[in-house]
Amino acid sequence: MNNHFWLGMALILASGVMNGGFALPMKYSRSWKWENTWLVYSLVALFLVPWTLAFGLVPGLLKVYAGVTLRALLLPVLFGLLWGTAQATFGISLRLVGVALTFAVVSGLASLSGSLVPLLAFNPADLFRPRGLLLLLSIPFLAVGLILYAYAGRGREKDQATQDADASRLKGSFATGMALCVFTGIFGSSFNLGFAFGGDVIRASLQQGAGSLTSTYAVWGLVLGAGFVPNLVYCVYLLVRNRTANLFRQSGWTREAILAVAMAFTWVTAILTYGIGATLVGTYGTSIGFMLFIASSILFANVFGLVSGEWKGTSSRTRKLLLAAVAFILVAVMVLNLGGLF
Repeated sequence: MNNHFWLGMALILASGVMNGGFALPMKYSRSWKWENTWLVYSLVALFLVPWTLAFGLVPGLLKVYAGVTLRALLLPVLFGLLWGTAQATFGISLRLVGVALTFAVVSGLASLSGSLVPLLAFNPADLFRPRGLLLLLSIPFLAVGLILYAYAGRGREKDQATQDADASRLKGSFATGMALCVFTGIFGSSFNLGFAFGGDVIRASLQQGAGSLTSTYAVWGLVLGAGFVPNLVYCVYLLVRNRTANLFRQSGWTREAILAVAMAFTWVTAILTYGIGATLVGTYGTSIGFMLFIASSILFANVFGLVSGEWKGTSSRTRKLLLAAVAFILVAVMVLNLGGLF
């Protein structure tokens, strides 16, 4: 354990809090629709900030890209496009089922798929070693947690529905939201895969004089920049279909834009802070550190969801199901990431 271990863990905890709460500003939007807010958020978080960091902190960025094979560039871009699609469905899920449920389901599934896919791709023999066995052991806990979340969500829609029409609408919204959460959790791990296959770009960045941390920003630009494309396309589609582009020019746009930009910088800061914290933790940064990041994200997302009224008016049985679901998801995340110790 190095001298910076606890400082790194404190930074990772802070990053989890920020990650769990980055979407809260969306709840206070008054005049903009989802597509208005999400477009500005995506523009800042997925395009402007990553490319600013890449060009500002990676010496000779264009030389880096020119010095690697086309395959080395296309793989991060491809996984970035997949992750960007999942990011768009993540945003829709937030609107349909709320912060608490979305974060728990997506984080749990993304942790599993983000660990399982690289393991099978790079080290399939490890599946039946301690690391792989812990991963397999986490699956039943994750499955039970997801089932309990489904029951808690159903209970919430029944408790909060005041008339049959509302109940029918909420039922459809919840079913759609849960399906999108599962899709997002599975394909959300494409973010990790983009970096896993970005090794050539990182090595080329190091050769150009980038530091061990800043060299990753060359991959950031590729993965996040590609991820911006599906979000842009879907938001523009909604702006045209719903005729909401004019909201950008109406009074109050400044306040709405500030909320969207606050979302973007909170999310980017969370990811950057986790990276710094994991580096300071050292050997256990991607195992114990990542476990703390996911666990704190889930916990504080649920706290923020409760505080902001997502579960207001629900019965004690529904809230107990929610707490049980959180507990099982957290156990799954902890068991899964303990595999990083082996």
